[in-house]
Amino acid sequence: MSKIQFHIGLVTISLVSACKTSAPPQQTATETQPLLEIGSERFSLDDYQDSYNKNKFASDSTKALTPEEYLSLYTDLKIKVLQAKSEGKDTTLDYREEITSYRDQLAKNQLVDKELVEKLTNEAYNRLKQEVRASHILVGVSEDASPADTLEAHRAAIALRGRLEEGTDFGDMAARFSKDPAAKTTKGDLGYFTAFQTLYPIETAAYALPVGKISQPVRTKAGYHLIKVNDRRSNRGMVRIAHIMVKVDTAGTSAQKESAKVRIDEAYSQLQNGADWNMVADKYSDDRESRKNGGLLPIFGIGQMVPEIEEAAFALTRAQSYSKPVLTIYGWHIIRLVEKRPIETFANMAPMLRKKVVTDSRGKVIEQANAKRLREKYAVQEGADQWKLVAVLADSTLRTGKWDYQRAVSADWSTVTLFHIGQRPYEALSFLNYVKRKQAPRPKDASPEVIFRRFYNDYMADALTEYEKEHLEETNPEFRSLMNEIREGVLLSQIMEEQVWQRSLSDSTGQRNFYEKNKERYNYPARALATVVAAKDTQTLNNVKKTLATSPYKLERKSKELLFPANSAEIGNEQLDALNDLYIIMEKNADYVVEIAGYRSADEPEITSSTRVRNVVKYLNARNIPILRIIEKDYGSFRQSAEPERNRRVAFQFYSQSKNDVEKVYNTDTPGAVTIREGYFPKNDPLFSSFKWQAGEQTANTSGAFLWANVAKIDPPRPKTFLEARGSVINDYQKELEKQWVGRLQEKFPVKVNAQELEKIKR
Repeated sequence: MSKIQFHIGLVTISLVSACKTSAPPQQTATETQPLLEIGSERFSLDDYQDSYNKNKFASDSTKALTPEEYLSLYTDLKIKVLQAKSEGKDTTLDYREEITSYRDQLAKNQLVDKELVEKLTNEAYNRLKQEVRASHILVGVSEDASPADTLEAHRAAIALRGRLEEGTDFGDMAARFSKDPAAKTTKGDLGYFTAFQTLYPIETAAYALPVGKISQPVRTKAGYHLIKVNDRRSNRGMVRIAHIMVKVDTAGTSAQKESAKVRIDEAYSQLQNGADWNMVADKYSDDRESRKNGGLLPIFGIGQMVPEIEEAAFALTRAQSYSKPVLTIYGWHIIRLVEKRPIETFANMAPMLRKKVVTDSRGKVIEQANAKRLREKYAVQEGADQWKLVAVLADSTLRTGKWDYQRAVSADWSTVTLFHIGQRPYEALSFLNYVKRKQAPRPKDASPEVIFRRFYNDYMADALTEYEKEHLEETNPEFRSLMNEIREGVLLSQIMEEQVWQRSLSDSTGQRNFYEKNKERYNYPARALATVVAAKDTQTLNNVKKTLATSPYKLERKSKELLFPANSAEIGNEQLDALNDLYIIMEKNADYVVEIAGYRSADEPEITSSTRVRNVVKYLNARNIPILRIIEKDYGSFRQSAEPERNRRVAFQFYSQSKNDVEKVYNTDTPGAVTIREGYFPKNDPLFSSFKWQAGEQTANTSGAFLWANVAKIDPPRPKTFLEARGSVINDYQKELEKQWVGRLQEKFPVKVNAQELEKIKR
C-alpha cells in the first residue's frame, strides 16, 4: 500500500466510524484461545474477524479477500506495529499529541445527541421553506435576575398581553413599553425572517402561531417577549445582484444630498440610453470593492440585506434587468438582477444545517439535553450541605466580574466535595476557580445567588461532558475499537515512512540499481502516435475531419447575434442579455477563441460596424476576457442579409485550441455521438484494433461506429529509459524494500497460528 493510499484509508475509517451511532456495551466474554501469537502478543479470532470485515477490500476494491488470504496481511501489519512499539514510537510526544488530536476530534461526534441534532435539522429546513413577518414587545429582565424580579416581569408581560387581547394597538404598545431600543421607530416590527435569523425561542413561537395571534410570554436572555405574527409567505430563495451605489451622508447638508441624487439619476439615465453597465458602475459607484467586478455582490436571502435593496432585488423578474434608484441608509442604489435561485434540497443543505443547529441559539437546547442525559447516566451524587457552605460566597462583585473567593473568610475548599460523578469527587476549590476564570460583568438586576447557581450548573455540565469523554473507551466498544485502529495506524504510518516510503523516494542510487537489475519489466510495446475519431455516421465523421484540419478548430457553435438600431453602436439592455451569454461561454471554456464580426447597412457610416466590434471587445476586456482570445473582423456592408435588420449586427463564431472542445460540441445534442482521442496507442487498444498498423490516414467501420485515424508514426517496441520508468520503478522499489524489511521482522517476531481457531475462519 502506498503512503497516500494509507492516509486516505485512515481518514476514511475515522470519518465513517465517527458518523455511526454507538453500539451497546457488550458482555464480557469468557477467555478463548488466541488465533495468533506474535512474539509476546496474542490476537483473538474476534479481533481478526473485525479487522477482516473492515479491510477485506484493501487490495482490490472489486473482489474481497478470503479470510485465509487476509491472514498474511493482518500478520504483517501487526509485526510492523510491534516493531514500532519496540522502538518506542508510541511513547514520543509527537505520537501522543497526534493521538490526542484524533481522539478529541472523534469524541466530539460521540458526545453529540445525533437524534436531537437530526430532529432540529429537519425542523429548521421545514421552517426555511417559509418566511414569517412578526412583531414583538420585550419586557426586560436579566436571565440571572432574582426569582422575585423574574416573576414580576412575567406578570407585567401577562398584563400587557391582556390589553393587547382587548384590542389595544400592538405597534403603539411596543413603542411605549418595549425595552427593545429599536421599538420606538419600528413599533416592534421584526420584518420578515426565517430559520436562524432570530433567537430560537422567538423563532419557535413565530412559526407556531397563526397570523394575527399573540403568544404567551417567551423567555430569552433579555427578558419576556410577546410575539405577534403579521404575515407568512413562501421562501423567495436566494438572489444575486450587482449594484451601483452613490453614498449619502445622513448628516450631510441638503446640497450634498441633492448632489448624490443628481449623480444617481445621471447614472440611471446613461443606462436607459444603452450605456454598458460595467462602464457606468466603474464611473459612478462609490462601492470600491464591488465596482471592480461590475458591482457584483454575494448571493443573499431574506433578512441578509437592508430591506429596501432586498425588496428591489426580489421585485426584478428578468436577469440583467435593473431597478430605478433606491434609497437606503447607505445612499442611492441601482439594483441589477444577476440570478435567482430557489431554496436548495434538504440533501444539499443538511450538512450545513447540522453545523448551524449546534452553533446558533439551538445549541443551548442540545447542551441542556446532553447535561440531563449524562446526569441520569452517571447518577450524580450531590452534597447539599457542602453547597450551603460554598453558596454564602456569592456577593455583589459577581455582577461586576471582579469576584474573588479569597477575599471571603478563608477555608480549605480543597477538602469540600460538592458532588461525585461515578467514584470521582469534585472539590469546591475547582468550582471556585472555575467561577473566577469564567466570570464577566452582568446586568445590574442580576442576582448574585442566581449567577452563582448558574455557574454551578455549568460547571457540573462541563464536568459530566469531560467525564463522558474520558470514559468513552469503557462505555463505547465501537469507539474503543476505532481508537485502537487509529493508534496502530499512526504507528504504521510512522514506521513505513521511515523504513519504506522515504527511503524509496530519496534513495536515487537504489532506484537506479533496482532499474538496472529489472530492466526487462519496463518496456513500451509497439505504439502508434495518432488521432482517432469515432462518429455515429459518415457525414458527422467527415465534418469532424474537416474541423480538425485547421487549428484553432472552428466549432459548430455560435452565440446569439447582437442587433443594433440604425446608426447606433451603443451597448444597451437589448444587447446585454446576449453579451452576458457570450461572456459565460468564454468564462467556462478556457481554450475558446471568439471571432467577433461586425456588419452595417449600406446607408450607415463606414465606421459604424468597426465601432460595434470595438464596443463588444471593450465589454469582454472589462470582464477579464483577454484580447488574445478575441479575433476582430469588420465586414462593413459586405455580405448583405435578406433581413434588413440583420445587416446591423455583430455575430460570433467560436474556435478552440483543444480537440476536447470539438468533441464536446458534437456531443451537446447527442451524448456519445463523437469520440476523439489522441496520443500513443498500443496494438491491443480497442479503439485502434480496426486499423492497419501503418502511418497515414485510414477509415474503418465496426459495431455501427464510423472510424477515422490519422497515424503520424509507428514506434517499434523499446525499453523505457530510467526517467520514463521512474514512477513504476519507485513503486516496485517500495514493494521490494517492504518485502525485505518484513522478512527481517518475521525472524524477530516469530508467528504461531492456532490451527483450531484457523479452522473456524475457514468455516
